[in-house]
Amino acid sequence: MSDHKRIEPYDGAAGGWGALVSTTRALLNSRRPLANIRNLLKVNQSKGFDCPGCAWGDAAGHSVNFCENGAKAVAWESTANQVRADFFRTNKVSALRRQSDYFLEYQGRIAEPLCYNPATDAYDTISWQDAFELIGEKVKALSSPDELLLYTSGRASNEVAYLYQLFGRFVGTNNFPDCSNMCHEASGVGLGQSIGVGKGTVTLDDFEQADAIFVFGQNPGTNHPRMLHTLSQAAKKGAAIVSINNLKERGLERFDNPQDPRHMLTRRTSSISSLYLCPRLGGDMALVRGMVKQLWAWQQQGRSVFDRDFIERHTQGLDDYLRLVEQTDWSEIESQSGLSRAQIVEAAEVFAGAKRVICTWAMGITQHRHSVATVQEIVNLQLLAGHVGRSGAGLSPVRGHSNVQGNRTVGINELPSDDFLDRLEAHFERPMPRKHGLNTVESIAAMEQGTAKAFIALGGNFAAAAPDSARTEAALANCELTVHISTKLNRSHLWPGKAGLILPCLGRTEQDLQNGVPQYITVEDSFSMVHASQGMTTPNSPEQRSEVAIVAGIAAAVLGEEQLPWTALAGNYDRIRELIGQTIPGFERMNDRLSTPGGFYLDNSAARREWQTPSGKANFIGSPLPQQRLPLEYLGRPVQTLQTLRAHDQYNTTVYGLDDRYRGVYGQRMVLFINREDMADQGLQAGQKVTLQSVWFDNRERKVEGFTLVPYDIPRGNLAAYYPETNPLVPLDSVGENTGTPTSKSVGVVLIPEQETRIL
Repeated sequence: MSDHKRIEPYDGAAGGWGALVSTTRALLNSRRPLANIRNLLKVNQSKGFDCPGCAWGDAAGHSVNFCENGAKAVAWESTANQVRADFFRTNKVSALRRQSDYFLEYQGRIAEPLCYNPATDAYDTISWQDAFELIGEKVKALSSPDELLLYTSGRASNEVAYLYQLFGRFVGTNNFPDCSNMCHEASGVGLGQSIGVGKGTVTLDDFEQADAIFVFGQNPGTNHPRMLHTLSQAAKKGAAIVSINNLKERGLERFDNPQDPRHMLTRRTSSISSLYLCPRLGGDMALVRGMVKQLWAWQQQGRSVFDRDFIERHTQGLDDYLRLVEQTDWSEIESQSGLSRAQIVEAAEVFAGAKRVICTWAMGITQHRHSVATVQEIVNLQLLAGHVGRSGAGLSPVRGHSNVQGNRTVGINELPSDDFLDRLEAHFERPMPRKHGLNTVESIAAMEQGTAKAFIALGGNFAAAAPDSARTEAALANCELTVHISTKLNRSHLWPGKAGLILPCLGRTEQDLQNGVPQYITVEDSFSMVHASQGMTTPNSPEQRSEVAIVAGIAAAVLGEEQLPWTALAGNYDRIRELIGQTIPGFERMNDRLSTPGGFYLDNSAARREWQTPSGKANFIGSPLPQQRLPLEYLGRPVQTLQTLRAHDQYNTTVYGLDDRYRGVYGQRMVLFINREDMADQGLQAGQKVTLQSVWFDNRERKVEGFTLVPYDIPRGNLAAYYPETNPLVPLDSVGENTGTPTSKSVGVVLIPEQETRIL
């Protein structure tokens, strides 16, 4: 981490020596460097543990299978620093609210169960038994099961997520808000309606066979760096990589593989993208519509670009969709995308010339109001050429956290299907709640209104991750009970309910002993591969318990052991996996199949060209391009569109350091990336401090102050800044259509200059 603030453009490639230096620094700062070096040799390996970072698939046969940010995640989790009750004697909870998220997590691991004392504004030590009894008392006192909210982070394992959803449904609620609600919900909804399954259709091997890969709305150099190795290998084999992202991200331009001695010794870099397009925020749908419009024109002119046999055998709705395409003018496509017709035609030419195409995307696509429509537009493009259910081709939403996809598979879903509930009812011989539960945004509103009174978080940092920060924090504090199952101190702990608990859990790197026997857990990656993960190091504190043991303890305190032997299940995770295999298709004989190196693949019907839709076919689903909803001006100033994003020294809400190497930002996070011409038009200067104020329709004032302007290669009218610092600007009720996902990539704001100006 830099010692002082500076803006200094970074000329190197992604990865390379910069990644090695940054990784080494993180290992040393953990105060357990030797243990963490040993940990890294076990990351994403058979009989090792799954990286607590991203959900990218594990390449077979690699003795080193981690990236810079994965190494940081391991070092950040496996630290010698501890937080105990004595920390709060000199750090009152209300005072800690003024500290940064980086400061909070840097204090170290939660080392003992803690209970908030409002009289002293501090957390005191509490025994595990007393903590469970308090939770049991508060939950049993609720007037309705639906006053209970059960939040889940994507880091949670399949085993604990399955146990957690059983606990909630045995209590009688489907209130399972989770991190999926805030990121890839549009992928699940859009894919489900179009092809009958809400997951990607490709495997890691497909990337080796692809002729073209279209990368939409993601920054793998920071968010899932192992993807860069996959893309660079594909490019070497001749695949065209088309990167479509609002910002020019270094990882999608040039890459030095830090695990390849030839690259490191020769400073030889790999070019990633053969074509790089920077549409306006939210303009991806218009770009794809333009590609389809050009493909349709070529098809009508006699150039065979559609797969007519696939379309006739496997799809429906093409004629209606093409009429919509014909009605969309090029002027509208160019205006919304911010790209010229020539640029769009160039992308269409790459697509038309490839026999096998993968389209992959992340939250640059899924955090807009029209995200479902955009996902379906990408599906339409792929269906036209039959690029679904073909080797080397398909659809690939890249999930963020390491098991966010697996959590949903095993039942963390506020909208469970009847089929899923029927299987649970048949196996456990008891009724399951059928009323739909609350998603994340709805849960915040329910806490705010007092209709939800108890909030339990299985991992994560809800207060920092959720939108409209001031409302989220106040909503948590309005609860009768808040419980956070956590590894480290975070912002959510600073807004306890009338009763507030922090329960310390094991990390992914640590050995999990139950009844003296080592246990392992499982995760599902973005390619539907389920594999085992087993920590190796001694826990940071003897008071830390596994997430499975904690959830079982809560369930036993609330429900007793008669309905289900919670304690016995937590004593042997094989028993939980047996239940998963008996109730969830695809997990049959789960324990046996996990003995295979790399785990096992969960079948995807769409990848086999079997469509689980009402018609039995894949659907072309067309939507009009979105309409402008925000005013062009507010408070006499131009309204611009802000996206929130991660810095390079960050994973989700966890901030490892204050540098963003690839974007040239060092020692600071309160920066705003802006187009130079926009800056000049508003009479602003590089280095000037500004306040950002949201533009929304509810008359609430939302603003953040003290942001330094950094000129950047970004389309006019667009801005970018880091979260969670800018989450206060995201209105709670600005959500995606049919998803409830906060529109964190399309926040309307105005810039108000602050009096003091400093030039970079």
